[in-house]
Amino acid sequence: MRHEFLHAAVLAPNGQWLVQHHAESPVQLLDGPAAMVDFAADIQHRIRTTRNRIR
Repeated sequence: MRHEFLHAAVLAPNGQWLVQHHAESPVQLLDGPAAMVDFAADIQHRIRTTRNRIR
């Protein structure tokens, strides 16, 4: 990922998502697409917040 906020995201056969922030961080389990959208929105918020602090 460009900003390194996410290392991996894998869709499991049962519809859950396995996500990992960094290679050495624990894997998180997200229940379905709505949780993945919330997770992505949180990442976007962190990107925007960080970008505004740099300016």
